[in-house]
Amino acid sequence: MLKLDNQLSFCLSEHASLYDILIDKNNFWRQMKEMIDFSFVYEELKEKYSSTMGRKAEDVIRMFKYLLLKNYYKLSDRDLIARTKTDMLFKYFLDYLPEEVDLIDSSLLTVFRRERLSNKDNEEKTSTNLMDILIAKTVEIALKEGIIEVKNKIIEDSTHTNAMYQHISPREELIRQAKELRKAVYKIDETMHDKMPKKRESTGLLEDQIEYTKELLNLVKEDVRFTTIPAINEKINMLEETMNDTEYEIEYSKDKDAKVGHKTADTSFFGYKTHIAMTPERIITAAVITSGEKHDGKQLKKLVEKSQANGIEVEAVIGDGAYSEKENIEYCEENNIKLASKLSQFVTHGNSQRNNDFEYNKDAGMYVCKAGHMAIRKAKQGSKKSNSQVECYHFDIEKCKHCKFKEGCYKEGSKHKTYSVKVKDDVHIKHMDYMETNEFKELYSERYKIEAKNSELKNNFGYDTANACGITGITIQGASALFLANIKRIIKLKEEKIQENG
Repeated sequence: MLKLDNQLSFCLSEHASLYDILIDKNNFWRQMKEMIDFSFVYEELKEKYSSTMGRKAEDVIRMFKYLLLKNYYKLSDRDLIARTKTDMLFKYFLDYLPEEVDLIDSSLLTVFRRERLSNKDNEEKTSTNLMDILIAKTVEIALKEGIIEVKNKIIEDSTHTNAMYQHISPREELIRQAKELRKAVYKIDETMHDKMPKKRESTGLLEDQIEYTKELLNLVKEDVRFTTIPAINEKINMLEETMNDTEYEIEYSKDKDAKVGHKTADTSFFGYKTHIAMTPERIITAAVITSGEKHDGKQLKKLVEKSQANGIEVEAVIGDGAYSEKENIEYCEENNIKLASKLSQFVTHGNSQRNNDFEYNKDAGMYVCKAGHMAIRKAKQGSKKSNSQVECYHFDIEKCKHCKFKEGCYKEGSKHKTYSVKVKDDVHIKHMDYMETNEFKELYSERYKIEAKNSELKNNFGYDTANACGITGITIQGASALFLANIKRIIKLKEEKIQENG
């Protein structure tokens, strides 16, 4: 395999002093560049490059840094390269000289996203490894700087990210973006109404919409009035990138990896969940990305083990009612970990042979079956006095009749489909006693901190909506967002530590 250098060679330039003049020492990107040796990225990606085939590889560190900028500033590949030619901060972070204008072609960044960070045999493997490695690096820095302790508590929760295509297809997304581009053009020249190519929306075919998009782009790009206006040019580039990505993944009718998840009994989303473990200092120690319907509590063990692998000796896990499943209580007890999670009113108790096919959604207060269908109502049965009470959840029988998982779950001809759970057993009774202790209450009082972290990821790092299609795309985006969020937090905590020490 190709032996890659650990650092970019940096030639001296008489203009290099411009960086010290123009880029403040407290600038986040400058502080990150000075703090981190990015050579660890090579170890993850070096096997993606061959020394005997193709042209010489562009520096892997620089490509990775491009990816961080792209995800943070929400730029198309083409606009990112164009901005780098004139933006001194971008050039500095990417290790270019101030006067350099001969940058990479945007197509190389596209290839990097699609091929270097994916694995055709296991499309989740490379991007997931990258996410774990980036988080591990930030935890390593935080421990080294004394910002967090090795023995620590972790707070667990999930945040949802809407799929790029939501419930619409790539064809509908192309129609939406094309409409936005036309509207921007009409503001400059209303006579363009009569010059636009004939729409193909009525055919319902993705291929026809791609053909229309190409004609629209060719028409607009030929007119210098539009390409010289940044706001229009960005729409052109984003539409072109969406079209190219759609052609590359043309088998999608929608994001096939995304699933419907439920925020409450009445509200849902189509996309993904990022399950996060975080210290009370708000440093993320582990993450797992799943499709939207997955249950939060099922990720507790993975997040604990990933945090431990990153150097954290987990003393306690803090989470909402989703983490109070019987299996989690037993796991924490066996591993001498305190669990500060309030019992949901009704939780999975492991009393059913089909327990793994039904998961409790604590936000909606209902069970969700393997197919992602939520129960439509619930009712109590049995005797409370004899401790034999169960909660019975009823599902939409019409959905069950046509479900691909109905074998062994739905009996042909049945008029009802229910799933029942026992309300309480000895494990939960013991945990109820623990919930009354001061230790539990003190631990649980820190749970609110992760809600602020989830909000930060969405509002400051654009993690409310996926910027690519599929599990690989959202994992790469998540890796960038969590990495940057941790670095920002580390920088802030370092500054606070310095101020405290005078």
